[in-house]
Amino acid sequence: MALDIVVTSTSSDSHTWNLVFLQLLLEESGHRVISLGACVPDAVLLQTTQQRRPDLIVISSVNGHGRQDGLRVIRALRACPQLAATPVVIGGKLDTIGSEGDSADVDLIAAGFNGVFTDDVAAFRQYVELLARAGRDGRVGVG
Repeated sequence: MALDIVVTSTSSDSHTWNLVFLQLLLEESGHRVISLGACVPDAVLLQTTQQRRPDLIVISSVNGHGRQDGLRVIRALRACPQLAATPVVIGGKLDTIGSEGDSADVDLIAAGFNGVFTDDVAAFRQYVELLARAGRDGRVGVG
């Protein structure tokens, strides 16, 4: 099943090459992608995803503030009844001091992300394909 996917950066991240890469990667797999672009305010992400009701939200960070911004954004997404069960993943460079890994992943998952992908494109692709096979209920059995 092809998914409707929203790809975005965080409000503090002005990078776009990562978003283009993700859009092409997902479209090559047959998914429909809406890219919100760089420096996306939280309110715009919330409004767009509430209206579109995507099957997946992908948040990408290059500037190193992904963990900090991601924690804020996921709390807002999970507080919205229309988006509370929507699969949301984050990836890229999540901090500026090189301490990415288990502790950042645990914090982000505990806050409500369904997946954290820093350097493993294959794992990200696998997650998306499992989600596509599972359908809109989001039960993928990864991990």
